[in-house]
Amino acid sequence: MQAANRVVLNTGALYGRMLITMFIALYSTRLVLNALGAEDYGIFSLVSGVIVMLSFLNVAMTISTQRYLSFYIGAGDQEKLKMVFNSSVLLHFIMGITLVVIFEVVGMYFFEQVLNIPAERLSTARMIFHFTVISTFFTITSVPYDATLNARENMFLIAGIGIWESLAKLAIAIYLQYTGYDKLIVYGALMASVTVISLIIKRAYCSAKYKESKVQLKTSFNKSMLKEMFSYAGWNMFGAGSVVARNQGMAMILNVFFGAVINASYGIANQVNAQLSYFSVTMLQSLNPQIIKSEGSGDRQRMLRLAMIASKFSFFLLSFFSIPVIIEMPELLKFWLKNVPAHTVIFCRLIIVVTLVNQLTVGLQVAIQSVGRIKVYQVVVSLLLMLNLPVSYFLLKAGLPPHAVLISAICIEALTCSYRVLAAHRLTGLSIGEYLRRTVLGAVLPVALAFTVALVPQLVWQEQGFMRLLLTGCASTAAIFLSVRFLGLTPYELEKITGIVMKGISKLQLRPSVVKAN
Repeated sequence: MQAANRVVLNTGALYGRMLITMFIALYSTRLVLNALGAEDYGIFSLVSGVIVMLSFLNVAMTISTQRYLSFYIGAGDQEKLKMVFNSSVLLHFIMGITLVVIFEVVGMYFFEQVLNIPAERLSTARMIFHFTVISTFFTITSVPYDATLNARENMFLIAGIGIWESLAKLAIAIYLQYTGYDKLIVYGALMASVTVISLIIKRAYCSAKYKESKVQLKTSFNKSMLKEMFSYAGWNMFGAGSVVARNQGMAMILNVFFGAVINASYGIANQVNAQLSYFSVTMLQSLNPQIIKSEGSGDRQRMLRLAMIASKFSFFLLSFFSIPVIIEMPELLKFWLKNVPAHTVIFCRLIIVVTLVNQLTVGLQVAIQSVGRIKVYQVVVSLLLMLNLPVSYFLLKAGLPPHAVLISAICIEALTCSYRVLAAHRLTGLSIGEYLRRTVLGAVLPVALAFTVALVPQLVWQEQGFMRLLLTGCASTAAIFLSVRFLGLTPYELEKITGIVMKGISKLQLRPSVVKAN
């Protein structure tokens, strides 16, 4: 199958999953918030930050292994594939044991000395923490299998498991409405079990499907490969850890100054941001293997071209859905949650902006990963992101409102993206002028114009409600399509998109005739 067709099919599968899981997740959140209440939901959002941390670490380590698998798939070296997989199995087994010990030791200190949790719910919070640590080992040791699915571009299985997880979480949310046990404990235990079961499914499938996914440490283990991967994965974990430290550190700082209820608002904002980000993350999940394989096959120019396209289109996709959501956030949250915790609206808006800024260089992150020389890059990016913690603390200590920490996060994210462009220039030969012209200006200008047009309904229709929400959505949709079409796309990008769309339409038109002939 041609690479372009594979990307289209994989993207279609992942978007199908996204459309199903997004609405289920949003409805499940509403049920869980109503069942637990703002304080218990805030406690869960704070303590289960371990799950968020695991997801970041899992993504970082998956990218590390996927980089080697995709690289050698592109190079056509089957023996190296086996070495990479078996080295990865041993590497992540060691990491899993190490992280479990670290979480248990450090976690208890935070419960006793740092976190602001009501005394009557402290034992429950500790229990939830243990549930999340139990799933840690399974998450870490299954990274080689996640990486294999991504490197082999098996997005249909990834989509199927994602749908199953969403349905399971919906069932848990419904069950919470009726259980007589402590709802917070039940929720924590069942959520951890969903994660474990999903990972076991992936592991069993890969072992049966892919030759390189056989554990053969005696015959395929390579010490030098393990050492190289350990260094690469270690620096990736360091970078991912800085993202975790920023996100969870900000949650803890907010908790210290404002208590557990503020974490409900912060948790909801992260949930909204995660659902909106699915649109761009889904496209990247399809493009990332192609970017890395291009580098593995020695085609640096194609790799950079795909990286720039990934950054621009990720920004467009997130903007398409974010513009009306940002403008009509109060009405949407009221419709979704009924009872909206304080500060949720401003938190949601600002976190989306942080992510939008990040999208402008998201493709460059993959390009840098594909080259492999990431030590200095990860150190600098990590230090920049960690600036959020002292800055957030001093801002709140000075008496500023809670959302000040997110305004500072936007500024630091912009600084981090600027460095990322410079790093890509140094490591890959990226033309900074071309990137700024084609990607940054080519993305920001049409989106800024579309946002301005989408504000018009608010000026002519002062009263909040469904009609203004509908008008804002229509104005935003028309504006983003037209501005991207005429201001955001280069002739090459327009030609490629037109070709993909026409190919998809022709396949749909041919399918009925094929069925009749059979």
